[in-house]
Amino acid sequence: MTKNESIKELQVTIDNWIHAHGGYWSPLSMICAIIEELGEVAREVNSLEGFKPKKSEEQESHLGEELADLIFSIICIANNYKIDLGKELKNTIIKYSERDSNRFL
Repeated sequence: MTKNESIKELQVTIDNWIHAHGGYWSPLSMICAIIEELGEVAREVNSLEGFKPKKSEEQESHLGEELADLIFSIICIANNYKIDLGKELKNTIIKYSERDSNRFL
């Protein structure tokens, strides 16, 4: 992976890794992985915001790692369904820009 790797390149990198390590899980299993990773992100945010502090032996934040795990899981399901996430993200930015351009002013 390069420093400035695009979403498309990340999708290819992850696709290659998945195929080299046994292939994709079933779509429902991938959804479960996404939910699991989202739960881990929530745990980190809860801890950072002071709502549910971690145990004393696990104080270090791993939010970046958990967000990356979540993105990895999302890319896996996108790859399984041949979705170009870069294109879809650009369309989403356009959608929000048009729909919400004056919403939060």
